Amino acid sequence: MTDDPLEEDGRRPPRSPFSPTNDRNGRVVPFSERLSCTVDEACVVTGLGRTKLYELIGSGQLITTTIGRRRLVIVRSLLELVDTTISA
Repeated sequence: MTDDPLEEDGRRPPRSPFSPTNDRNGRVVPFSERLSCTVDEACVVTGLGRTKLYELIGSGQLITTTIGRRRLVIVRSLLELVDTTISA
């Protein structure tokens, strides 16, 4: 039994215990120690919208990588962007 009704009725696959925020032992990996994140996760942690993030990607201010059809934001470049914004 799960708290997520979408998982129960089969519309969403159950979450893996090895999610990007957990290591193989189930411990939470701090965001700053992750190598990459999705664009949606980058929106959540920065408070920026998808359009702005894609503008930053297009201008070269955020580094991404594409694996298959999935675009991943390199966390180090995201942290550097926020750090330079704070110290400027």
